Amino acid sequence: MLEKDPNQVRLIFLNFPLRSHKFSKKAAVAAFAAKRQGKFWQYHDRLFMNGDNLSDEKFLQIARDLNLNMEEFEKDMNDLKIVARINQDIRLGGYLGVRGTPTVYINGRLSKARTLEALQAEVEIELRKVKKEGKSKGRG
Repeated sequence: MLEKDPNQVRLIFLNFPLRSHKFSKKAAVAAFAAKRQGKFWQYHDRLFMNGDNLSDEKFLQIARDLNLNMEEFEKDMNDLKIVARINQDIRLGGYLGVRGTPTVYINGRLSKARTLEALQAEVEIELRKVKKEGKSKGRG
């Protein structure tokens, strides 16, 4: 979707670590530490592949596997700016009524889509609405 319509579709990723998961907030911090080295999505994907086996050592192992600069990674794992950003995301999620993950909003509306196909269909509907509105405004 992002590649097909890069000028119309935008992904905004926010963190919402679940309190019920012992390592969820630390995982979010680790992903942001990896982001500083340009490997957020790779790290993110590895976290989800290892969701049942997360630990302090697993965070370091993933960083090593991705060839991150370990000194920088470990420093960033303790950076209060990263923690503050994640806390900001948590507050925003709470304000928006987020209760779990993943939660997807499309143009400000909560999506009930649970498959990629359903999500693509909802995005296509929104894109058609935007195009239709643009045409009607152009007639003016």
